[in-house]
Amino acid sequence: MRKTFFSGILFLLLTGLLMAQRFGGRRGGFGGYGGEGGYIPESAQTAREVPSHSTGTPEWSNPAGFDKDVFTFVRVRRERNPNSSGASWQTDTPDSDLNLSFRLQQMTSMKVNPDGRFLRLTDEHLADYPFIYMVEPGSLYLNEEEIVALRNYLRNGGSLMLDDFWGEAEWANAERVLKQVLPDRGFTELPLEHPLYHCVFQINAKAQVPGISYWERSGGDTAERPDARIVHHRAIFDDRGHIMVIATHNTDNGDGWEREGENSEYFRNFSEKISYPLGINIIFYQMTH
Repeated sequence: MRKTFFSGILFLLLTGLLMAQRFGGRRGGFGGYGGEGGYIPESAQTAREVPSHSTGTPEWSNPAGFDKDVFTFVRVRRERNPNSSGASWQTDTPDSDLNLSFRLQQMTSMKVNPDGRFLRLTDEHLADYPFIYMVEPGSLYLNEEEIVALRNYLRNGGSLMLDDFWGEAEWANAERVLKQVLPDRGFTELPLEHPLYHCVFQINAKAQVPGISYWERSGGDTAERPDARIVHHRAIFDDRGHIMVIATHNTDNGDGWEREGENSEYFRNFSEKISYPLGINIIFYQMTH
């Protein structure tokens, strides 16, 4: 599934992570919906159907003939564990999904779906998408049918990214659920020597991205909880060394993607230097290995 997904090979078009800092940090030509956060109905199947919760989302199109041969950023729609402190599957969408998708289109030769997708793990089309994303897995809850569906997806070559969860309690919840999914496997810390960190951008540290609201309120602190000072990138591998699951813990890459246009300092320190290089590297590596 992974190796046949792209017909071309990805390569970097720009040498620096230049993010077009126009209009005081906002992105020119993106337009804006001016929407506000709220419940996303089950009828919404794509990020494009949801109003922006930040400064507007980019629009682009692919050449004719690329409607199928594109990368699609898939966000998993799921229920929330009511006994956890983590938020819902909707956090940061649609801006994070569409902004990262646009940057992939802009920074690489990859053709990217301009709409994204929301899918449940039990959706019959899940296997069509080799990369899926879950936000706030500190609140992760899966029923038995979803556990089996995710197990089959991962064992057949699919890749899952977990992002934006903080502290030991939220880690314990996510780890417990993934142990139900893959009872014979566990997480290991991904070393910085791993080729994932060097495949597109050179990443030399596991840097922390705070949510922008916390960062502004705290006067520049990045750790949102006392037990969340150390950033972890942990992975679950299959027998061939392929990363089945990657978890970025004690950091909020999704806010770096979502909030890039709101504050130029936040953009320069977190979106440009951390969130986008890591997100692009993860997707590049997972789609080519």
